[in-house]
Amino acid sequence: MTDREILSSIMLKMTAFYKGSQHDIDHTTRVWTYVRTIGGAEGLSGEDMLILEAAAITHDIARPLCKLKYGNTQGKHQEEEGAPMVREFLKDSGLTLQQIERVSFLVGHHHTYAGIDGTDWQILIEADYITNALEKGYTAENNRCFMKEHMKTAAGKQLAALILEVDGEAGA
Repeated sequence: MTDREILSSIMLKMTAFYKGSQHDIDHTTRVWTYVRTIGGAEGLSGEDMLILEAAAITHDIARPLCKLKYGNTQGKHQEEEGAPMVREFLKDSGLTLQQIERVSFLVGHHHTYAGIDGTDWQILIEADYITNALEKGYTAENNRCFMKEHMKTAAGKQLAALILEVDGEAGA
């Protein structure tokens, strides 16, 4: 299978997993779109982009379980529950075991902003933040602070500035 076929298959499976939850489907689609935009602009390609996109599609896989188990979808719960879930979810996806492990790591750290060890992790955090900021209506001041502290990629800063209508210089 080609990378596009693998990703399309994962997205269809994820959409079926979220069946009935328009919010989760829309959130996933936005994060995936922003990841593709930032990753492409930052020069990611091949396997790195495949792993990043698979992580974007599956990053919130634990949300339904966390709602039931904890009564909330706090980031730490999503990370703890999501990493093992994504391994099982992707086992027949066409990804290699090594690729699945990196996706699992990213899912298990997509709300952790310290110790970022790769461009894929950084981009996933940036794309998820932009999506959450839109959905939750974060204030301009919150967005400026996040951009200053956590936005590292040039494309992420540019996209956030345009979408969130925040001065791009705040993230420089």
